[in-house]
Parts: sequence; C-alpha cells; structure tokens
Amino acid sequence: MEYPRSSGILLHPTSLPGSYGIGDFGEPSYRFVDFLAAAGQQLWQILPLGPTSFGDSPYQCFSAFAGNPLLISPDRLVEEGLLPAGALANPPAFSPQRVEFGQVIPYKRALLDQAGENFRANATPLQRREFESFCEFNKGWLEDFALFMALKEQHGGAPWGSWELELVQRQPETIQKARQELQPLIESQKFLQWVFFKQWLALKQYANSKGIKIIGDIPIFVAYDSADVWSNPELFFLDDKGQPTIIAGVPPDYFSETGQLWGNPLYRWDVLARNGYDWWIRRLRMTLTQVDIVRLDHFRGFEDYWAVPATDTTAINGRWVKGPGAAFFETVNKVLGDLPMIAEDLGLISKRVARLRDNFNLPGMKILQFAFGIGAANPYLPHNYSRNVVVYTGSHDNDTTLGWFNSASEEEKNETLKYIGFDSGDVCWDLIRLAYRSVANVAIVPLPDFLRLGGEARMNFPGKASGNWGWRLKQEALSSELAAAIFEITELYGRTYQAAAPENEDEDALVDLAVKKPK
Repeated sequence: MEYPRSSGILLHPTSLPGSYGIGDFGEPSYRFVDFLAAAGQQLWQILPLGPTSFGDSPYQCFSAFAGNPLLISPDRLVEEGLLPAGALANPPAFSPQRVEFGQVIPYKRALLDQAGENFRANATPLQRREFESFCEFNKGWLEDFALFMALKEQHGGAPWGSWELELVQRQPETIQKARQELQPLIESQKFLQWVFFKQWLALKQYANSKGIKIIGDIPIFVAYDSADVWSNPELFFLDDKGQPTIIAGVPPDYFSETGQLWGNPLYRWDVLARNGYDWWIRRLRMTLTQVDIVRLDHFRGFEDYWAVPATDTTAINGRWVKGPGAAFFETVNKVLGDLPMIAEDLGLISKRVARLRDNFNLPGMKILQFAFGIGAANPYLPHNYSRNVVVYTGSHDNDTTLGWFNSASEEEKNETLKYIGFDSGDVCWDLIRLAYRSVANVAIVPLPDFLRLGGEARMNFPGKASGNWGWRLKQEALSSELAAAIFEITELYGRTYQAAAPENEDEDALVDLAVKKPK
C-alpha cells in the first residue's frame, strides 16, 4: 500500500507526562493529540502496547493480543466511578524525566486492584454489560491470557516453563481445575483488559477525529514467557517439556559485534501454513483494532530468519532459515484484504527480501543516521529514495539525532554537514528538514529530535538488558511555539492534510468499539 505525502511523530505513550510515574491514557495523551493536530501531523507512531515482562520492553510481552495495564489512566478510573478521588491523593514523588518501573509497578498495581474490587462490588448494570460483551467477543485470546496471568501470579511470576509439568503440557483436567480455583484472579485480568481497551480505543477515536492515524508495531516474534507460546506450543519449536530448541536473533551488525540473541522461540511455519496462518490472521485483526497502520518489525524474517541453538549465549553461530515468504502475504491479503502495513527492512537485506517487500507494495524504511560515512551510493541518503518509503531521522533503537551526531566519527560529521550544505549549528532540525523535503511519502521524527535532546532521551540501546524504555516528556515541552515551527516545515514541504476531520461518534458507538470483535 502506498501512503499519501504526510508526516508524523514517534512517541510511545509511556513517555507522556503525568502524575503517576508513567505516561498513560489520561488527559496528557489527549493534549498530545491536540499538539499533533496543531503541528499539522497526520500520524502518531507508537511501540507495541502489550503487557511488558522482565526488562520492561514492549517487544517482550506476555501476550501479542492483550494491552499493558500500566497504561491505564487512574484519573479516568475516578471519572468512571471505579476509584474514589481520594485514592489518588498524594502519589509518590515520581521522576518527571524517567519511568522508574520498580516504583511505578507496585503503585499502579495497587490502584488497579482497588478498581477491580470496586467494580466487582459496585459496577453499574451498563458497566457489567459492557464488560461481559467485551469478554465474549474476545474470548478467543482472553480466556487463555487471563488464565496464564493468574497462573503466573500463583507461581510468583516464574516463567511458565518452570511450572508443574501438567500445567506446562496443558493437561485438560489440570487446566480445568486451575480455571475453577483461580477464578477471582482470572476475572481480575479480564477486568484490566476491558478497561485498557476502553481507554485506548477512546483515545484512538479522538486522534482519528482530528485526522491523525496511529502507526503501531507488530514484532515478528513473541516472547517465550507469553500466553501465546504457552497456549499454542504446536506453533513453535519446543521440546516435550516446553523448552525452546532454537531461538531468534540477528547476526553481527551495526548494533552489535556478536549479533543480538533475542531468545524468542521460532515459529513452525509449516504448521502455521497448514492452518491457513490462522493465529497470525487473528493477531493482525486484533492489532488493527488498536492501530490504523501496522509496522511489521523485522520484516526480513518473513523471507528468512536467523536461527540460533537455544543453548548458545551469543547469536554468532546462528544460520539463515527460509521463512514463509510470499505464501504468507498472499493468504493474509486473501483473508483480510490489502492491509495498511510498513515493512521494517533495516539491517542485512537480500534481494529476495526486497522483492518480497516490493511484490506486495509495502513501503520500507530509511534511517538518516545510517546515511553518512560511506559515500553517495548509500541507500539511506535522500537522493537515493523512491517515493514509497518511510524516512526517519532515527528509530526507538537509535540514539537521538543530537546524541548520534555528538558521538559520530569525524568522517560522519563532515559528510553530514557537506550533504546538508552548511553548518547551522542545529543538526537536529537540519536532519528533520532533510527527511521532510525528501521524496519519501512519509516522514516520521522521534519527538526528542524536535526537542533537540541528547542521549538522555534515548529509548532503547539494543543489547543492553536494563535501563531502557524510561524517557519521559516534560509537559511544558509541547509549546505552541514548537507546534507552529513543526507546522511551518510540514506545510513548506507539502506534508499537511487539510481535509475536514470526521465528527466524533456518540458515546454508545465508543462502547461498541471497545467490545466488538474485529472483522
């Protein structure tokens, strides 16, 4: 699918400001949408919204279908009568600059537990009907996910592969007994998912009403310690005790001399093919209820992927294995139609990967931070772009533009300035202008680059196990002056959208959005 000339901002909701230690779906998220609209943007790109596990990475989640309860707004819970106002009095003195997950998680969990108790005791008839409808329409993934999370809680958070063998192997009598014994915990998990989707879909609807579409990620692989793997073991390379035999990674590259050992279990694509890729079809449908456009993270894995023995400690000794290729996308298009997708095609890309991308007319990605230092033939330089690409100054895996430039080699710095044509002293906005004035149909800029922030605002450092995903935005940074400056270059380079935005739907329609099964 080819997109109109447009632009947007990359910012994960956890980075939004607020009083509760982590960005959420409360008032600051709506003000950010207003900022996007004032700045002439058509796109808001986010990272995966799933429930994060150890390490707090949105790319290692307990489910590919569920949402992250940490993003639920406590203020919205008060408005909905699920928390008393006094519950939010005197919150801890959280850092306004970083998400301190170790402090945030117990605080938010206590609030969410209280909200769940209030719901069970005092829910209105309408709330109960909404909740029951949500559970019914989403039972295909929700039942297993809620049981999985309840079992994790019962086992002190231990990975499912360490549970009793009867649970690991999902023996029917044991599973049925667990459902009965853990019913209160299961209902609590379902409640959290209902609230998450109600709040997120309300925010998404607000963004859409302002003419802004949401771009969201689908990581190609899922976490081992997830409801997806536990409830679908036949789809992955596991032994009879539920342990992975081969795992995902990438070979040595720009980010790491020993490659990246992601640790995700690999798919049995032959089994998925025999089932008509049903699990993936359901996953795509669910994601497209949450976002408008899907970025397929690690697109090359659909053509071939780096398989590493599960016993290895680095990714060096992996090998390339053939992926599902065109058959997967042909099936997806046949079942779901021509989906709005972007191919994350960074790193080592073969001609076969490029053909797969182009045969399905998927825009690829260009990163300006990769463009300098190897001469005019570099495919990341704007003069080598085609129109059907998405250009970024950097991604969530890169340093900020200022951080990158300050640590770049002299060769890279010199080539960057020569390509720009002058040294304005503001490399962030110079690279933003390169992206905006390029022929690329879509330009996306991480918000820290508009704010001229350094490495302190970096979201992720690949290969670093902890300390990532924590940067937070200061509310005062989203000034009307900044919006005006972004609007000016957006209009200058023909990336604004002037058509009338759709009117807000009524409240009942929003309830339907929160509970209806995607088609």
